[in-house]
Amino acid sequence: MLLLLTALLLAGVLAFAVARPKGLPEAVVAVPAALLIVVTGLLPWRDAVAEIGELGPTVGFLAAVLLLAHLAGEHGVFRYAGALTARISGHRPTRLLAAVFVAASLTTAVLSLDATVVLLTPVVLATAARTGARPRPAAYASAHLANSASLLLPVSNLTNLLAFAASGLTFLGFAAVMALPWVAVILAEYAIFRWFFRADLRAPARAAEGGTDPAAPRFALVVLALTLAGFAVAQPFGVHPGWVAAAGAIALAVPKRVSPKVLLREANLPFCAFVLGLGVVVLAVREHGLDRLVDALVPERTGLLQLLAVAGLAALLANLVNNLPATLVLVPAVQARPALLLAVLIGVNVGPNLTYVGSLATLLWRQILHARDHPPDAGEFLRLGLLTVPAALVAGVLALWVSLRITGN
Repeated sequence: MLLLLTALLLAGVLAFAVARPKGLPEAVVAVPAALLIVVTGLLPWRDAVAEIGELGPTVGFLAAVLLLAHLAGEHGVFRYAGALTARISGHRPTRLLAAVFVAASLTTAVLSLDATVVLLTPVVLATAARTGARPRPAAYASAHLANSASLLLPVSNLTNLLAFAASGLTFLGFAAVMALPWVAVILAEYAIFRWFFRADLRAPARAAEGGTDPAAPRFALVVLALTLAGFAVAQPFGVHPGWVAAAGAIALAVPKRVSPKVLLREANLPFCAFVLGLGVVVLAVREHGLDRLVDALVPERTGLLQLLAVAGLAALLANLVNNLPATLVLVPAVQARPALLLAVLIGVNVGPNLTYVGSLATLLWRQILHARDHPPDAGEFLRLGLLTVPAALVAGVLALWVSLRITGN
């Protein structure tokens, strides 16, 4: 009965986060639900405080990297990326798709999936219009790669950060193991995109009149490069990546003289509160029986079949309850076995490309396309997901299995 009650609370929190009536922040329901769980004794307050303390540094990094991505956009990094993409494409739709894949993959890996969805997607749409290509392939690519291209670095996705501390890997060690799965997943996605959107890619491009290309934002690009290097250098010294991201954001904010009000707004503190509230609600569901159920489903061995099974379970759970709660549920069950933990990440990062509700980033992408008069088709999104998700999961897990043997992890 307690499991059912806490599960209903979790369902309510997620339903509100998906629907966001009147544009209200996700925290409007998540925070009161977490307080209700503690007040009613469904979760001891000490456990809730401990969970918030454990999630705090990760949520702090989330705020810092959202700010870093916004300031990079203010410096013109994404406008420059769009102009460079258009130039590389040569007004050929197939080359444009390849260039978007590269730009979105790198943006997701370095600046997280939120930067790809919020800042790169509008640039991708504008670039398609500028080159005269049909926008659907590039627009869908930004959504898919915001999820699946987030496998490379611990800082690429909130799910990665939640699992990174439990993995026992260093920053560079994580990147070394996940580099091959990252490439394999992106190539699998690209091959299917080329086939699925073959009619759009064959259509002749009619380039619009374009202005002059923006100059390269050298200062911002140098700061971003140093920030990325800082993630790798600082981690062995026990410095959390959130401090590195904050330093990079400050360096970008000073020349623009950004007001504190704007900094607070772009750090998206309501969403950070949502993540903390969601963590407390998920912990209550786990402690009232979900942990035992998940433990029974997770295999003990770490062979190829077991890795595939765990990735499939993670992908399924991500589409049932969203990938963030799925990560919070699965990480404790597999943290003693790093190979299974990394397979979980493939599942929760690739799996959300199947349905809109798989990740909050996909829901945000959908809102952005509606706002720019390019509404995605739910049936088309599902059909594309049915092709890409199984293929990318298998490719990613096979590559992970090989990578684990190469690196000796």
